[in-house]
Amino acid sequence: MSTASSAAATPVKAWLTPFELTLLGAIWGASFMFQRVAAPQFGAVPLVELRLALGAIPLLPFLWMERARFKGVKLWRIAGIGMLNSAIPFVMFAWATERAPAGIGAISNATTAIFAPLLALILFGERIHTRRGLGIAAGFIGVVVLASGKVAGASVGAAAMAGTLAGLLYALGAVAAKRWLAGLPSAALAAATLGCGAILLSPFAIAMWPETQPTVRAWWCAVAVGVLCTGIAFVIFYRLLQRIGAPRAAGVTYLISLFGVFWGWLLLGEPVTLTMAAACALILGGVWMSQQSAPKK
Repeated sequence: MSTASSAAATPVKAWLTPFELTLLGAIWGASFMFQRVAAPQFGAVPLVELRLALGAIPLLPFLWMERARFKGVKLWRIAGIGMLNSAIPFVMFAWATERAPAGIGAISNATTAIFAPLLALILFGERIHTRRGLGIAAGFIGVVVLASGKVAGASVGAAAMAGTLAGLLYALGAVAAKRWLAGLPSAALAAATLGCGAILLSPFAIAMWPETQPTVRAWWCAVAVGVLCTGIAFVIFYRLLQRIGAPRAAGVTYLISLFGVFWGWLLLGEPVTLTMAAACALILGGVWMSQQSAPKK
């Protein structure tokens, strides 16, 4: 009986992991579309304040259950990671989606995986083999191509560079979290960092709150990017981390870019330009190469 049960459970697990990876890519890709609608009405900082606060709420039960494990952890480290790995890059992406199609931010988001090995070299002296170095070079060429493009005659260079800088901060935040907060439960840590980011950003959000009331559509998009694309998405991501590990879970990077462009085209009618397609191919190709292990001698 137990053998039959085990055999029946295996296909479910094999089906569940690709489904959750695809679902997560679709949700995180949609975050750029939601921001594209909400950011022009809320402004970047107020929108991110809503995103941080609403994103932390679904994760608070995890923080409460694991609160004992945070004793002795310095609050400034959690707050610093919250600003570095969420608040500031979120603001940059929201600022970018005020000025360019959702796909621009989604594509530049993939540069996080390009910066990771480069930071490992600079900070820890880890070697970069030839294949990984070529991947990093291809990724940066893709950024240049993306920044040089135009959509409907308007330059998207500033938005592309803001998204790329956000990718760098994501990578820095990951390094800092691994160094300062290693061993803490991931979902509880996400609740703490998002909550700290919301508290620290709140004075700026209040000062910059829009004078004109945003539309109902913009409010729904703000709630979606907070609850769905931040809080619930983190829960799915941490389930994947526990089941398949970080290297395989990182494959969602490819899906985010593709879904970000797809949702913008399908639901907002945004054009997909040749420059965007070429940049996406270069950056995602660079991500794939930069994640490869060194060839065996």
